[in-house]
Amino acid sequence: MPFWINILAAVIAFAAASLSGLYLIPLLKKIHFGQTIYEKGPAWHKSKNGTPIMGGFMFIFGTILACAVCYIIWRFTSSEIVLSNDNSGLLKLIAGLIFALLNCVIGFIDDYIKAVKKQNLGLKAKQKMAMQFVVTSAFLAVLWLLGDKSTEIIFPFVGAVDFGIFYYPIMVLYLIFLTNAVNLTDGVDGLCGTVTAVFAICWLAIYSSMGMYEYSIFAAALAGGCMGFLVWNLNPAKVFMGDTGSMFLGGCVCAMGFITHQHLLLALMAIVYICEALSVVLQVISFKTTGKRIFKMSPIHHHFEMCGFSEYKIVITFSAVGLICGILGNVLYNIYLK
Repeated sequence: MPFWINILAAVIAFAAASLSGLYLIPLLKKIHFGQTIYEKGPAWHKSKNGTPIMGGFMFIFGTILACAVCYIIWRFTSSEIVLSNDNSGLLKLIAGLIFALLNCVIGFIDDYIKAVKKQNLGLKAKQKMAMQFVVTSAFLAVLWLLGDKSTEIIFPFVGAVDFGIFYYPIMVLYLIFLTNAVNLTDGVDGLCGTVTAVFAICWLAIYSSMGMYEYSIFAAALAGGCMGFLVWNLNPAKVFMGDTGSMFLGGCVCAMGFITHQHLLLALMAIVYICEALSVVLQVISFKTTGKRIFKMSPIHHHFEMCGFSEYKIVITFSAVGLICGILGNVLYNIYLK
């Protein structure tokens, strides 16, 4: 597939996401769908109270539109040989997008409760986990039906280890953890969008190398959509993605990494999200067992805020870490896993 199609996907998604903000933000303000800031959060976040949420619809719209347009362009401009191939790649792309959209629905319900009740807490943890369990299990079942029946996990320098029947419960927990980890990364203006754009660009390189062109379009579109959203979300943010957006991104991150069956490579390239989630886990365990906190505040981006880091500095630092791990992931794949 010509690489210009990926560039076109990014451009379309960027344009759609950024321009949709002209209409979505005034609408969200009109219906009073604003963020209620967590009372125990950093004091300077109080000024963000009332900022519109559900801005994630910008990059959701941009990503899906760009995927559809560029896939059609690719198929109609490709050779007869490409057109004769089976549609497994398209079906896996659709499965990944539906998985992301179903997570988006969970996030939307959470946001809607927050917006209507004007409180920071939305769905109860048990309700959210139950929904995610159903959605994630269905995603794995669909991949199984599409031919991914392997229960092996590839360990670098060791090889494949077959986990048998235990593979599926492990993967359900892994994907739910990672989806929520992306959700937790959304706490500083521009952070989740920038980190995810970097993540998507790094996976774009791997997909191009693997010949997974449907997912290279997906990765390019997601990167462009996130960057279009950042037009409105960089500090000071005029809109937040909300759980509607961050849960969609969580689904995208899981689908993009999981579709290659490279579970540990996904963990490496998603290290920023994982550190965010682990900081919360460690903080809770430490406080409940010793009464002391490891971090000034969790997730860890708030710890850096409390240490004096500006929001811009946090975004740049975390994105740089994500880029380094993304480059390492590409090197690891091309040398040891390809």
